[in-house]
Amino acid sequence: MKSLLLAGAGALLLGACAKSPAALPDTADLQRAAAPSGPYRSLNYQSPFRGFENHTPRGPASWRGVNEQQQERH
Repeated sequence: MKSLLLAGAGALLLGACAKSPAALPDTADLQRAAAPSGPYRSLNYQSPFRGFENHTPRGPASWRGVNEQQQERH
């Protein structure tokens, strides 16, 4: 526990002895990139259920008939 406390205190001490803080980056480019101007197309809402087909169960079927239907497809 003491070593963690000493390491933290050492980091704070070295940070306080720094000559000058690092310059912040120029954010003008970032603000221009986030601006909603330009030839962008508008995104319209599309339902996630578009093209959905409801499949209802038909009930139990003969396993032999189902197997024969599957063999005919391949």
